[in-house]
Amino acid sequence: MGPETDKVQVDLGERSYPIYIGSDVLGRSDIYRAHIPSSQVMLVSNETVAPLYLQRVIAALEGFRVASVILPDGEQYKTLEVWNQIFNQLLKQQFNRQCTIIALGGGVVGDMAGFAAATYQRGVHFIQAPTTLLAQVDSSVGGKTGVNHALGKNMIGAFYQPRCVVVDIASLATLDQRQLSAGIAEVIKYGLINDIGFFTWLEANMDALLAREHSALAYAIEQSCRNKARVVAADETEAGQRALLNLGHTFGHAIETGMGYGQWLHGEAVAAGMCMAADMSRRLGWLGSDEQERIVTLIHRAGLPTSPPTEIDREQFLSLMGVDKKVMDGKLRLVLLKAIGSSLVTDTFDQNELNKTLDGYSR
Repeated sequence: MGPETDKVQVDLGERSYPIYIGSDVLGRSDIYRAHIPSSQVMLVSNETVAPLYLQRVIAALEGFRVASVILPDGEQYKTLEVWNQIFNQLLKQQFNRQCTIIALGGGVVGDMAGFAAATYQRGVHFIQAPTTLLAQVDSSVGGKTGVNHALGKNMIGAFYQPRCVVVDIASLATLDQRQLSAGIAEVIKYGLINDIGFFTWLEANMDALLAREHSALAYAIEQSCRNKARVVAADETEAGQRALLNLGHTFGHAIETGMGYGQWLHGEAVAAGMCMAADMSRRLGWLGSDEQERIVTLIHRAGLPTSPPTEIDREQFLSLMGVDKKVMDGKLRLVLLKAIGSSLVTDTFDQNELNKTLDGYSR
């Protein structure tokens, strides 16, 4: 490994892979060469990231046959129609089933490129090179890939693991503050679901994260990746405890769908959703009022919304939440909190308490 590069392992037997975390690793030729088994490489990026980093990655891939496809930037473009552009380029370039797709960008690029890798000629090699904090700590790790549908977020996709993940902390220097805060929402999530020590660290270091201090970012990214790697290794396809990673997401996905993709960033919707989950957990008698206040305060300090948009009322929330991957046999399952650092997935909650939470945020 190069200087100041950490490696976190995702243990999935034959599909295990490393996450490389460091500065300027996007240009590390040795990392790519260790994980690309043949000559053909398709780089998938977007109109925002490509001008910043595409040439750096291409230079690191000297000797490979490299082609690229540049997608429009934004959650509203995470569709089957835009996804098809990747296949158009793969077929035009006559890429075979030994090719490697590299996703260079945020969560939308990673999800779409990963889903293309899962399905092109029934599966080709795949590398994640996430350039947003949210993608670095969450969406690039664990093999969830897919696209949105007008009726529901991420309802079309596949579990498909990358060969490695390349996390370049230096790429966060070009990230706007709103996107940085959106990524911090997913970082906070790890502390809430199973790591109170990390949550306490975030309370002490939030200002350093927002100021992009390298040591704080490096620690937050590594701890988040380790937390997610442990959960994914225990439950790759979300048959059980991996659903805990969706704290705030059932509420959040309803916000994203209801407002129109791209109006609220994913992390912003999850932040509001975590506040709603905390509110409902308090109403059920699990979470203390002081703990709820700590959660809302930290999310607010991160520059994130602590309540959902007033445009979505209770009935719309319930309708949108019914189109959720955690719904089983017609029963809505929610990720709720027993305490900070202790979470559970349940479908036996009191519907009246859910209604009170939804009504409590309505205007």
